Parts: sequence; structure tokens; C-alpha cells
Amino acid sequence: MKVYQTDKVRNLSLVGHSGSGKTTLTEAILYTTGVTKRQGRVEDGNTVSDFDKEEIARKVSIGTSVIPVEWNDIKYNFLDTPGYFDFAGEMYGALRASEGALLVIDASSGVEVGTEKAWKYTEEKNIPRIIVINKMDKENVNFEKVMDDIRSNLGDKVLPFTLPIGEGASFKGIVDVIGEAAFEYNGKDAKKVDVPGDLQGEIESIKEVLMERVAETDEELMEKYFEGEEFTEEEIRKGLKLAVSQGDLVPVVVCSADKAMGVDLLLDIVKNYIPNPMEAGSNIGYKNGEEVERKVDVNEPFSAIVFKTIVDPFVGKLSIFKVLSGKITKDQDIYNASKEKSEKLGGLFVLRGKNQMEVSEIVAGDIGATAKLQITQTGDTLCDKSNITLYDRIEYPKPTLFLAVEPKAKGDEEKIGTALHRLTEEDPTFVVQRNSETKQLLIGGQGNMQLAVIVDKMKNNFGVDVNLTTPKVAYRETIKGTSSVQGKHKKQTGGAGQYGDVHIRFEPTEEEFVFAEEVFGGAVPKNFFPAVEKGLRESMQEGVLAGYPVVNVKATLFDGSYHPVDSNEMAFKIAASLAFKKGMQEANPILLEPIMRLEILVPEEYMGDVMGDMNKRRGRILGMEPQADGNQLVIAEAPQAELFEYAIDLRSMTQARGSFTMEFVRYEEVPANIAEKIIEEAKAEKE
Repeated sequence: MKVYQTDKVRNLSLVGHSGSGKTTLTEAILYTTGVTKRQGRVEDGNTVSDFDKEEIARKVSIGTSVIPVEWNDIKYNFLDTPGYFDFAGEMYGALRASEGALLVIDASSGVEVGTEKAWKYTEEKNIPRIIVINKMDKENVNFEKVMDDIRSNLGDKVLPFTLPIGEGASFKGIVDVIGEAAFEYNGKDAKKVDVPGDLQGEIESIKEVLMERVAETDEELMEKYFEGEEFTEEEIRKGLKLAVSQGDLVPVVVCSADKAMGVDLLLDIVKNYIPNPMEAGSNIGYKNGEEVERKVDVNEPFSAIVFKTIVDPFVGKLSIFKVLSGKITKDQDIYNASKEKSEKLGGLFVLRGKNQMEVSEIVAGDIGATAKLQITQTGDTLCDKSNITLYDRIEYPKPTLFLAVEPKAKGDEEKIGTALHRLTEEDPTFVVQRNSETKQLLIGGQGNMQLAVIVDKMKNNFGVDVNLTTPKVAYRETIKGTSSVQGKHKKQTGGAGQYGDVHIRFEPTEEEFVFAEEVFGGAVPKNFFPAVEKGLRESMQEGVLAGYPVVNVKATLFDGSYHPVDSNEMAFKIAASLAFKKGMQEANPILLEPIMRLEILVPEEYMGDVMGDMNKRRGRILGMEPQADGNQLVIAEAPQAELFEYAIDLRSMTQARGSFTMEFVRYEEVPANIAEKIIEEAKAEKE
């Protein structure tokens, strides 16, 4: 593929609900532009985008694919993103590398949850959009009904740039509203025909609104509009492009990706109205805390951001990046500003699905890839060492579902660690944690499907089989009362003996552990105090109720006795542990559980269900805050033990419209009836 200059490049992410036809549209684009001789089908597992084994098996996109094509002297980089919610992080990364987004809607389904989420995110990031109404050839499709649905859910910024000729089985052509031209299709091949008379009125009314939008972009054009003068073609194109770029106008186009109908018009609309990388504006990075501006220009110092990583056990690691300024050549030295270390390029190429095409250079605004970077991860900034700049990292959603990982075969622990480390490189929304208290290895992500894919990749790519289970809760034990007890260890059977005797008072405290001494008259020599404290600290690792760590206890050594020959550190350590067990049992021991604070974002209509569900989870509603977008923010606290599957349940309760974040806040006493069950289970596990 030849090198295109920055102004001849367009970068677009395909976003939208799962099943709306993003991958099929990508196939239609490849077919229309002559890259492929026939369209692949998701159902047949032969698309260019969905090349991963897991994608082929599940028939859904799991990762973003880069699909560059050439059309009318423009290079388009289409980033085909997954629509399934578990893989939303892929969309976040792709949009960081895009100047525009194609929001794909299934004509028979209208606006769905995934549509709303993609719309909201692109709106927040000020990314110009084009809505693509796909599947216009499906049965019972009604264009006006879909447009009403779009307007009512997404607002009045949307305007059709193309109109369908026929619907459903009768869908045979498309009208270009701005060019006032009509085309009938035989597959991808278009034939110009007369504009149907019944669409003339609609075209006129749309064009009238479009001219108003053009006038609103410039004072001189506004004057011209009010004076009744017609705009030139150039004024119309510039005005509409500015309105689209600023997010004031969202074109709507129709197509049938399955039949490749309308793809040519879509490509032309992208070329004319989505900004090229230079028009999208400069990039702001940082050096030593100071802002650095990098223009999207080939003559600027090189800088780039890595927005995706692919880990293949055979090929190795591929880093996919967008050049934000300057250019990169295949023998160039690069510097990772995020890690503050130099890296060596492992070749330079552009990807099309899984296929690598070697190139000599990649210029500002374009997308490329390299292999085998040692320290570089998704979100890192690459640059010229003599002109360092560091860009903000991509913000990804935090994990909301955690499960424990257990090997199916003994001895696989090391293989599990290696596999998980490699997979975290590939997916920034996937995390691995080791809970030192429960001694479990946990994996976290956005949902069940994401974690199931991780398990399958571990098996297929790294040869390790695992089970996923609900994590254990890191309970703790403490006391509510006080006790004064004796702990005596005496072993005198001839020869060197052992003797340690301590009297210790136990009481609650706010601090994790306090050791104090009030010994008078040398009843216990000072040199044995550290042994007593050590014995207590070691005993606190396992409480008397269910074997959980003990916290918030003050232990005061106030009396005891010793033997001038047989007393030693070990004897006093054992005596202290005996006192601890007795003292804990007599000081009203209780179980503590971790309490989490949740911020739950839900549409108003699901509030009752969400609040009722939170009560069932022993939760407390702390407050509610209405949001500008009509959602409600519910602030609540609940025990961690009740929340392990909350990500799945909230999705089910709210038709996937709800989201939440949570963080640990403190420990609280477990209610007696629940504590009883936990203690019984712990005892049974030990037996």
C-alpha cells in the first residue's frame, strides 16, 4: 500500500450495538473498494475483521480490527469495534485513534442500548459521527419509523444525507440528498436514475434545514441566507463539514451492507464531511509537566500513541499505533515516553485484519503497527527521544466482575501466571490480582463473556486449563468486649526446659493492633517483651471463630512469671499465643466483612428495581442525584459478599442500561445469623 499524505487519510471507528452489522459493513467496504473479490460472512467465519479463533467460534467481534482501504485517492482506516458490552474497552481505544465514527443501526431494531452507549461516549469525546442505517433490505423495515426513533432517542442533530428508494424486499436504490441524484443498485454496482417524484418534497425540506445549518456556521453565510442568495457548492460543502466536525450536525445514510448497496455513497460522504487528521486539530502532550503542542504535520517531531496490542503465542506481540505528529520510518530509533525507555522497532507495517503489509514509513495521522516491542503497552506514548512528549493515557472502564482462577491440573500455576500476564497486555480492561488474605488469584473484567474468552484463550493459546469460581470474602475477626487471661507454657521434664507465663488484657481499639505493657517488679523481664508481642502478632493471623485475620485489638501485658533457667523467647512466644486464644474467646469475638461504596448510574424507570435489589443485598441507599442526561446516580453501600455478581444482575435488571463503579470503604460486623453460617462453613472446610 502506498504512503498517503495526512490530508488524504480518514480514520473512522465503526461503533454500535452488537449485531447491527458493523463487521458486515466492513466486508462490504472491502468488496466495494476492490480489496476482496467477494464478501465474507460472520456466519461462515470468513470475514477479514473477525479473524481471531474466539471470534469465529462465537460469531461476534471481540477485538478491534484495522481495515485500511483506498477509494478515489483517499486512504480510509476503518476500525471495526465489538458491539458487545464486555468489550467496550476496544471502542475506547479505537476512538482515540479516530477523527470520526460510523454509528451503525439495524433498520429493523432501531436505537438499542449499544447505540445509546456509543452515542453518549462519542458525544463526550466530541467525535464527529455519521449514523448508518443498515439492513434496509430486511422485512418490515420502515425508514420513517427508524428516523423517528433516532430523533426521539438521540436528538434533532440528525438529518438524512441519503434516502432509500423502497424498503425491505423492495429496497432497490438510494437518493443522494445534497447532490439530488438517485442510484439503483445491482449489488455494489450503481446506475444513475431519475429521482423518484414521491421523494422530491422530502428532499426539498431536508435541503432547507441543511442550508440553515450551513448558514449557522458563518456570519457572512447567515447574511447571504437571510438575503435569499443561494450558496455555492463549495460553501455548502465547507459549511456542512464544519457543522459535522463541531458535532452540530450528524448525517444519516442508508445502506444494505449484506448486498453492498450504498457503500460508495457512504465513502464519499465520509470523504467530504469527516475531518482529516490535520483538520481535527493539534495534539496536546506534556514534557516535565509543561504543555507541548504537536501539530498533525509530517514536519513535526515524531510522536504516536499505542491504542491496541495483539498478543499471539506464535507471532509475538503486535503494537498498533496512530502517528500523531511527524513520521516514523522502519529503521528509526524510538523512545517510550510513558516508560522512559528506548525501544527497537520490529519492522513497520500496516494491518488489514490479521494480514501485515510492510511499509517504509507511516506519516502523521495514519495508523501502523510494529512487532516485538519489549516494554510498550496499550496507551503508551512513543516519540523522538530528542523531542519528548507524553500524551494522556486512554481511559478504560474499570472491572466490575471478579472471579477466582484455579488450575485444573496441579503444577500449572506458573503457566497460569505467564498466560494471564500476556493477556493483560492485550486487554487493558482485564486485570489480575492476588488476594493475600484469601490466597486466591482473581481476574476482573466487564462481564462473563469477557472472562470466558480469557479462559478459552488460556487453553487454546497457552495450553493451560482453569476453572473460574466465586471469590472468597476476606473476612476479619475482632472483639467487642474485654478479657484478662493467663497464658502459661511449662515444659520441664529433665534437661533444658521451657517456661513462660503471661497475664494479658485484651480490649478493642481503632488501630489495627496495639501492644502495651504494664509489668511491675520484673515479673516478666523486658528482654522477653518482643517475644510476647511476636507471639501475639503471629496468632492474630488466624482468629478463633473461623480462622480469619484478627484486627483492632489492644493487648496489654500486665503480669506474669519466669524461670531463671528455663525461660526463653520461644516459651514466652508460645505463652502469648495461648493467652491470645483464650482472651479472644472471652472478649466477645465477632466477624467483620468488607463494605463497598457503589455509584450506580441508571435510567429513572429502573430506580425501583435497583433500590429494591440493593435492600435484598443488605445494602443502604445513601443518596440519589439526578443527572443531566436523565439518568439517576444512586449512591449506596453494601457488603462485598453480596456483590460478586452485581455486574451481571444490574445488566439484567436494566436491559444493560445501568452501570456502576465500586470501591472498598471499611469493615463492619457481620449479622449474627450470617456469621453463624460463615463460621460453620469455615470449620467444615478445615475438616
